Amino acid sequence: MNCFHCGRAVEVKERVGFRDTCAGCDRPLHVCLNCEFYDPSYNNQCRETQAERVVDKDRFNFCEFFAPARAARTATRTAAVSASRANLETLFRKK
Repeated sequence: MNCFHCGRAVEVKERVGFRDTCAGCDRPLHVCLNCEFYDPSYNNQCRETQAERVVDKDRFNFCEFFAPARAARTATRTAAVSASRANLETLFRKK
């Protein structure tokens, strides 16, 4: 799995604890953005239908359905978010 924030590879042995953090950026790892079920096109942005709604997708949560995302999927998502942020900054840049 890769960290959603810094993209650093994180080795997952058995499971990701609720309070585990990334060694690179100290951000929580048990977050929706690092989950295999996270999908912005679904209801509540989650493909797991039984999961409770989580409002802040980048903050730790207690979801029991959390499964670490594959590294390639997380890296693609991180690149897309970075590109979107760059486009927004260009669009709303102060003159």
